[in-house]
Amino acid sequence: MAAFIRTAQRTIVSAVSASKSLTNGSQSRITTAGSLLQFKPYATCKTQESPFKANILRILSNEIEYQHEYAPPHQPATSFNSFTIQDRPGEKWMTMRGKYGDNEDIKIEVTMFDGCVFVPKPREDSNGENVLLHISLLVDISKGQGFPEMEFLCSARPDRLEIQKVYLLNRDKIIINPYMGPDFRKMNGRLQNTFSHYLEARGVNNKLCVFLHEYMMNKDRIELIQWLGNVKSFVEK
Repeated sequence: MAAFIRTAQRTIVSAVSASKSLTNGSQSRITTAGSLLQFKPYATCKTQESPFKANILRILSNEIEYQHEYAPPHQPATSFNSFTIQDRPGEKWMTMRGKYGDNEDIKIEVTMFDGCVFVPKPREDSNGENVLLHISLLVDISKGQGFPEMEFLCSARPDRLEIQKVYLLNRDKIIINPYMGPDFRKMNGRLQNTFSHYLEARGVNNKLCVFLHEYMMNKDRIELIQWLGNVKSFVEK
């Protein structure tokens, strides 16, 4: 009887051990399968992203190459007549500085193209319209400490300068609600001509407009190519 009991105990222990072994093995396989399932979506996303990323980089590279070949920009000018030029890479402005006589400092801040108008084409080619781009200028004329500054807000077409506003600014004195002057374009024609000659004597004239349009055309291409390169670098990382 004792021998029978010991035999039965050994059989039960062996069965339990086998069951544990099978259970552990199943758990191990389930864990492994779970790990594979967990990372499978990530692997799938990465596979789908690669061709898309490569396509973006290819398009950006082609566009950069096209811009270089179609209208390659040149090194920006650093002066024009008596003015020095300070470019602002990455910004939509540039600054020019000059002097007039012994006591006048002139600073001109110039925007990139900020508007346009459509005009009919000449009679011999009357179909369609021409686009005239627009640039804004702020011309500050200073006579030193203790004097107000005179500031001209100007509109620059490709071959013509127009004064829009004339301000007197006292940088040393804060006025809550200063009178900023009338709309200069509605002033007496003789007064408008007088101030136009005043600026022309200081080098702010139609020739400057021609130069500024050429300068900003070049700057526009430089900024575009730089922007495309920055976007490409971001996508690559």
